[in-house]
Amino acid sequence: MKTMSRLEAILWNIALPGFSQLLLGKYIKGILFVLLEFVINVNSQFNLAIIYSFLGEIERAESVVNYEWLMFYPCVYMFAMWDAYRIVMPPDERFSFLPFVFAAYFITVGLMYSSRFTLFKQNLGPVFLPMAFLPLGLAVGWIIKYFLIVKSSRE
Repeated sequence: MKTMSRLEAILWNIALPGFSQLLLGKYIKGILFVLLEFVINVNSQFNLAIIYSFLGEIERAESVVNYEWLMFYPCVYMFAMWDAYRIVMPPDERFSFLPFVFAAYFITVGLMYSSRFTLFKQNLGPVFLPMAFLPLGLAVGWIIKYFLIVKSSRE
């Protein structure tokens, strides 16, 4: 079985959820994540929304995306990343899930508000607003992780 750094595990799953699991020999999980990503992506028409968003056609991206399917994407995506990270993380690391969980929450909230939220009179749409919420979720998760580790080390 291949060994992998935590960063490599994250980066392969950013490319496509399940890739790290496949590289690490976790074939059932890897195939499941790839299939889930494919099913959600196709049913939500996310790739088309990405194309329109990058072309600056935000309204068109909003009109093609199926939000009911796309709402599953952040949780599956972030869980697949956390799972790969968990496989390769040091055994004594604690609360590693928190940045991933809060990132999934914040991305989902960003998706829910994507058709209503504007920044400098510009609608960021179903691709860019959730992406903008990602660092906020990661930061909240890291802060909570830090305080839990500090609190537990004092006990």
